Amino acid sequence: MFKQLLIALAGTVMVLAGSARAEVDPNYRMVLMTENFPPYNMAINGKNYAKEENLNGIAVDIIREMFKRAGIEYNLTLRFPWGRIYKLALENPGYGVFVTARLPDREALFKWVGPIGPDDWVLLGKADSTITLNSLEDAKQYNVGAYKGDAIAEYLLGKGLEPITALRDTENAKKLMAGRIDLWATGDPAGRYLAKQEGITGFKTILRFDSAELYLALNKEVPDEVVQKLQAQLDKMRSEGFVDDIQKNYL
Repeated sequence: MFKQLLIALAGTVMVLAGSARAEVDPNYRMVLMTENFPPYNMAINGKNYAKEENLNGIAVDIIREMFKRAGIEYNLTLRFPWGRIYKLALENPGYGVFVTARLPDREALFKWVGPIGPDDWVLLGKADSTITLNSLEDAKQYNVGAYKGDAIAEYLLGKGLEPITALRDTENAKKLMAGRIDLWATGDPAGRYLAKQEGITGFKTILRFDSAELYLALNKEVPDEVVQKLQAQLDKMRSEGFVDDIQKNYL
C-alpha cells in the first residue's frame, strides 16, 4: 500500500511539473513582423511601413485573435523588404514573421504555427465556364492571361505556354469577364481579392497547378509552451469556423 501511495504521489508531482512547464511567462512579449501581401497582410494606408492597428488582412486578423486568446503580448510591424524581416525573425529570440510558406529547406530554421491559409497557383475561368483541364498541357489550346513579370507567368513560359500578359493583374480579371481571355493564371486567394477590389467577382477554379500552406514562423528560441499555446488556439479557432469567417470577410 505504501509503495502504491509513493507511485501515485510521484505521478501527481510529474503532472504538476508538466503543467508548470506549460505555463507561459505573463511578461513574455513577442515581436511580429510582416509585409504587404494582400489579402493576408496589408498596411491600411497601402505604404510599406505600418504598426499595430494600422494593419489588416486575413492573417493579421487571425493572428491578433490567436494571441489574444493565448494571452501572449506582442508588437506588430509591417515593413519592407521581405528579406530584412525574414532575417530578423531568423536571428532574434522572441521574433516571428508571417505569412511564409513552410518549405522543406526552412523546416528546421523556425518553429511553426499554422497553417493560416493557402497560397495556390490556379487557372480561373468564369463561373459558367465549361472548360475542363487535367494538366497545364491541356491549357495550351486556350488564351491564358497572366501578370507580366510575375513568377506564375514565368512558370507558365517554362512549361511551354504562351500567356497573354498584362501590366496589372486586375486587368486579367476584366479581360476574363469580357471574354478576351479564356483563363486567368493567378494566385489564390490573392487574385480573387484584387479582383474584388475592382468590383469583379464570379470565378471558377479550373485547375490548381501548385499549392503551398502559409504559416507564422517563429524564432527557434521561442519557448515550446508559447508555440503549443498559439497552435492550440489556432486549431480551436478553425474548428469554431472563425478562420473561415475571416477569409470570407476579405474574399
